[in-house]
Amino acid sequence: MLAVFDKSVAKSPEALQSPQSESVSALKDGFLANHFGSMHPSSVTVNLGSSGLIAYSLDKQNPFLPRLFAVVDDIFCLFQGNIQNVALLKQQYGLSKTANEVIIIIEAYRTLRDRGPYPADQVVRDIQGKYAFILYDSSSKATFLAADADGSVPFFWGTDSEGHLVLSDDAEVVKKGCGKSFAPFPKGCFFTSSGGLRSYEHPMNELKPVPRVDSSGEVCGATFKVDSETKKETGMPRVGSAANWSSNY
Repeated sequence: MLAVFDKSVAKSPEALQSPQSESVSALKDGFLANHFGSMHPSSVTVNLGSSGLIAYSLDKQNPFLPRLFAVVDDIFCLFQGNIQNVALLKQQYGLSKTANEVIIIIEAYRTLRDRGPYPADQVVRDIQGKYAFILYDSSSKATFLAADADGSVPFFWGTDSEGHLVLSDDAEVVKKGCGKSFAPFPKGCFFTSSGGLRSYEHPMNELKPVPRVDSSGEVCGATFKVDSETKKETGMPRVGSAANWSSNY
């Protein structure tokens, strides 16, 4: 799977930018989408206009960590992996028995956006399994990304030459667009357009970037660690059911 989001939609963390990145423009002339398509001839690419693009392929997928793609009410979602507590989440979100993992993620996001009974970190923490997902809401131009606490699914992110955010389960694809400005997506974390990167395991703690050094000794993006000494100033406010949470999570 692949997603490239314009910096106006998803601001890439500055720490991902390497001094010697050798990155290119991932969106210009469909550069990275074309590269992804050449590697996966059966892939499907969805143009998100000025917001970026997403691409999806079933090629060479791990049968134990399958990829899924769905679009519901202008919400696009790429999901890879599996959820263990599917039955419980279907009941929680009032979904039919036929709903699969990607539909659960979309409904969890939509509930969070429109009704917000729980903070975002609780919503992600409730998802038990091996997974990584990329969600884009075209109605509010918002992104929502997450990976499980064990990093069970290969998931990488990076910054291209124009500051756009690049995400994929294939490290080579991210390197093609971002050069050395990439890293594995942090385990146990989620990222939103409005709130940036946060840990859902330790939502009250700040995350601090740690320079990532490759085998040749050069800085190659950054990893993010929970700072046990630094607490966020305030917790997530609880709001009424009529409030739109897209600006609060």
